[in-house]
Amino acid sequence: MSWQGKHVLVTGAGGFIGSHLTEKLVTSGAAVRAMVHYNALGTGGWLDSSPLRNEMEVFAGDIQDWDRVRQAVLGVDVIFHLAALIAIPYSYQAPLSYIHTNVEGTLNVLQAAREYGTARVIHTSTSEVYGTAQYVPIDEKHPLQGQSPYAASKIGADKLAESFYLSFGTPVVVVRPFNTFGPRQSARAVIPTIITQCLAGQNVRLGNLHPTRDMNFVTNTVDGFLRAATAPAIIGQTINLGSNREVSIGELAQIIIQLTNPVLSIESEEQRLRPEKSEVNRLLADNTLAHTLLNWEPTVSLEDGLRQTIVWLENHLERYRPGDYIV
Repeated sequence: MSWQGKHVLVTGAGGFIGSHLTEKLVTSGAAVRAMVHYNALGTGGWLDSSPLRNEMEVFAGDIQDWDRVRQAVLGVDVIFHLAALIAIPYSYQAPLSYIHTNVEGTLNVLQAAREYGTARVIHTSTSEVYGTAQYVPIDEKHPLQGQSPYAASKIGADKLAESFYLSFGTPVVVVRPFNTFGPRQSARAVIPTIITQCLAGQNVRLGNLHPTRDMNFVTNTVDGFLRAATAPAIIGQTINLGSNREVSIGELAQIIIQLTNPVLSIESEEQRLRPEKSEVNRLLADNTLAHTLLNWEPTVSLEDGLRQTIVWLENHLERYRPGDYIV
């Protein structure tokens, strides 16, 4: 499918993954409506500093607002639904916010897509819905476990997407990224947390060092989204986007320290620890289905992605507060 002449909506377009996806769609020829969260300053997140800002329609609104979502969906061929609350620690403090944004917001998108007959909806899931791996690598048949309010809200959103496909034939594809990282990611995530402390010359303060994650550079994830929007015969499918490589948080910190400031050490800080039963201890993707259905595989390695991310953070360190625990 060529993107030329295609009208596309990206929700959550001002965020980390959303901004990269939006820019890629613009350079691929799509007419892009970029839905960003309305705020009093009129800012559009990372899109404000994008060189492509004037080549897209920036559309401010709230994913919880049914009327505004309907306006956003009108006239588009494909929806990439990324708008979500994502921080796990904050979900312990404000779980209802996650229901409103992640569940009700997804319902609004699905209802509008159904009403207007949108050709395809790409719904964004997360590997957190799997919880601690019961077996590895984790394929799409792995049980879902809501080990945090965030994970539970995303399970609810995923199941709504599934139900609209099964009940109404809504053309939904669920894309399930594992731990995406790269330029523009906030300090709520572990990789920018580690890198910014290293660049500031601080010892690295983290929570639990033993959990493992499957890290995937943002351009790999964006490529998976684009393929999910164009591949034939995948409506109703849920597809993992992961690297098939796991690394512990402690090992990850050591890699970054060696790439930035080898004299630093790692410290465990109690406030950064998650409740014991809520911590997801192991994630490792099986991306066989993505390879089979999308002809997709990650092309940027962990180390190469870290190098790119370090360079970007060196040039944008003023946007971060190294050492602060960002919930």
